[in-house]
Amino acid sequence: MGFTDKKLTCADCNAEFTFGAVEQEFYASKGFTNEPKRCPECRQARKADRQGSRSGQQGRRQMFATVCAKCGVDTEVPFEPRQDKPVYCSACYNDIKIKK
Repeated sequence: MGFTDKKLTCADCNAEFTFGAVEQEFYASKGFTNEPKRCPECRQARKADRQGSRSGQQGRRQMFATVCAKCGVDTEVPFEPRQDKPVYCSACYNDIKIKK
């Protein structure tokens, strides 16, 4: 099957870009049926954004101070505790989890 260059419009920046024959052949070899919606620059920027959000989670996770309902030690948890639910430190949580 012969591929020819196509002009496409980027969905993000509306710039026109070329979807080359070599790239089309690569897409076909991978079984991709859709043409790219973004230009190479916007694809690269989107990829960098995704990788940046995974590494470091945009800074440190917010932690909430609380007291363990079982042993009474001060601890921090990654969620906001509710008054109607007990919250445990890591050691007590693991003990409870193992017993179940």
